[in-house]
Amino acid sequence: MQAKDVMTSPAVTISPETTVREIAQTLLNKRISAVPVVTGDGRPVGIVSEGDLMRRVETGTVRRPWWLSWLVEEPESRARDYVKSHGTLARDVMSADVVTVAADMPLEKIAPLLEQHRIKRVPVVDVAGTVIGVVSRANLLHGLAVRKTPTPQSNDDASLREALVAAVQETGIDTHLITMTVTDGVAEIWGSVRSKDEQRALRVAAEAVPGMTKIDNRVGLIPRGLLPAS
Repeated sequence: MQAKDVMTSPAVTISPETTVREIAQTLLNKRISAVPVVTGDGRPVGIVSEGDLMRRVETGTVRRPWWLSWLVEEPESRARDYVKSHGTLARDVMSADVVTVAADMPLEKIAPLLEQHRIKRVPVVDVAGTVIGVVSRANLLHGLAVRKTPTPQSNDDASLREALVAAVQETGIDTHLITMTVTDGVAEIWGSVRSKDEQRALRVAAEAVPGMTKIDNRVGLIPRGLLPAS
């Protein structure tokens, strides 16, 4: 599945000149937690989230003692914080480093992107760079819920074993001490791995192979004293 398959569209957007009051009202009315800031031609220049509006002079949430700010913050940081908490327009309070994705980006690439940038949603743009939608964590969960289990191209044992080996190799586990066979659709895996995390990764990889009728997992742990020094 791709971004265009799960994104919320059309996207709710605001201009750089939208007031903070209007932004707050938009978030409430549309029941969303963030809104992209776009230029007149629809190109994203930032995003305003609930977090950007948490510390505001109007709500009395800017209470850090002035002397503490002078001790622990750089002048540039104090200036940015002031603009964020006192600015009245979207261009003042928005996060300018906006991350975007293309409409055809696979979901499996969007999830790590959100984690990498520590964000909860990302605008989707077309080939012209115009915002056409938004993919949030909720959209990704929806995509996961409706995603169909892939149908195996072949159920013969050789093809199933090939898929099993590929899935296990994808985990990054050292497979030199692991043996895998498939007979009548039943996978038998035995050997040793370094940790319980690797045991779980091995199990998850095997269970994800479509077409397997049963998995007999006999993989144990390498004794701690025999583990190579890291």
